[in-house]
Amino acid sequence: MKSLVLYVHGKGGNADEALHYKSLFPDADVLGFDYKAETPWDAKKEFPVYFDFVAAGYGEVTLIANSIGAFFSMNALADKPVKQAYFISPIVNMEKLICDMMAWTGVSEEELREKKTVPTSFGETLSWEYLCYVRENPIEWRIPTKILYGSNDNLSSLETMREFAQKIGAPLTIMDGGEHWFHTAEQMVFLDKWMLNC
Repeated sequence: MKSLVLYVHGKGGNADEALHYKSLFPDADVLGFDYKAETPWDAKKEFPVYFDFVAAGYGEVTLIANSIGAFFSMNALADKPVKQAYFISPIVNMEKLICDMMAWTGVSEEELREKKTVPTSFGETLSWEYLCYVRENPIEWRIPTKILYGSNDNLSSLETMREFAQKIGAPLTIMDGGEHWFHTAEQMVFLDKWMLNC
């Protein structure tokens, strides 16, 4: 039976990015997921329904997920029959990221609880509901996973990434000078080599 590679983009990305991975998986069908969810609870409704629909008829499914796409996937697809996953700059500790953003903005937990949402100067809106959700729904991920991380990632520290990789038993590859968003020619060559070597 044929295998499927399902690509889940990050924030501001799109399903067409999946085309990049076709040459890396020549014997599989490669599909990009054009999801609408902006919160993990919406992803929990949308992702499993889509997965069941597209995965039907395939022998195995490989997941490639980027940034918040990886976070949404871990939150929504942990129980699905995914053979293996490749995470590129995944958000692995959303609670810490939200708390970091609160610190950058100078917003206390009390203030966020009272106001419910607080817009930031860097385009994100802090949400009390979101923070409560990630605290109440810790990630449980047992699918064999490989992680690629850029040393200049501005959203997750190396310590956070190492801790998570250790917890789930995932090999962690670090690109020296790589950013959160892998997009330059040099970064994409590194990404391709990493994936082929895996």
